[in-house]
Amino acid sequence: MADEKHDEVTPSSPDIHFEPIVKLPAVEIKTLEEEEEVLFTMRAKLFRYASEADPAEWKERGVGEVKILQHKTDMGKIRVLMRRDKTLKICANHYITPYMELKPNCGSDRAWVWSVTADFADEEPKAELLAIRFANAENASKFKNQFEEAKDLVRERLETKGEEKADSGTESGKEEDSDEVAEKLGELTVSDDKKSGEEKAETEGTEKEEKKTEETKKEEAGEEKKE
Repeated sequence: MADEKHDEVTPSSPDIHFEPIVKLPAVEIKTLEEEEEVLFTMRAKLFRYASEADPAEWKERGVGEVKILQHKTDMGKIRVLMRRDKTLKICANHYITPYMELKPNCGSDRAWVWSVTADFADEEPKAELLAIRFANAENASKFKNQFEEAKDLVRERLETKGEEKADSGTESGKEEDSDEVAEKLGELTVSDDKKSGEEKAETEGTEKEEKKTEETKKEEAGEEKKE
């Protein structure tokens, strides 16, 4: 009986394979990161201050890689971008400005807090108070250093653009002044020509009157002789 049991063959399940009815081509999804250079990347945990909650509290926004990205052609555009692990959903997306200031969070040497006037993590721009925490103080220091360098670069670009705009405005102002002077000179020339014409007409009129007076005197003298 034992041998008969060993001789029994367990039926194998058939290997069924179905070909897909429709084959979908791979679609390339652009994230705009293709046009940017990575200045910094590090794993961290992000929080946002939920002021709308009662009471207000810090809420975790996600864990993942935080990046500082600089646009390849417009060097003055630098942003912070962070995506959640696995889902890759954006939890931070804002430009760095010269006025942002990283402050230690509750005295911790591995966490920073800063204010953002327009964060696009939820597509719509929204003011946020964010906090980020790194694994150690060294990583937190690297983030701060790169953040400060980005601020300086953005400030320099803004100042350069401001000077270029000011120079452009000065040149435009000079052209307007030149046009105004030319216009006044034109008016002055026309006025002088008009005045000269009036003086000429007045002179001619005076000469005619004087000539007429002399002729009248001669006629009167001739009449007296006849008498």
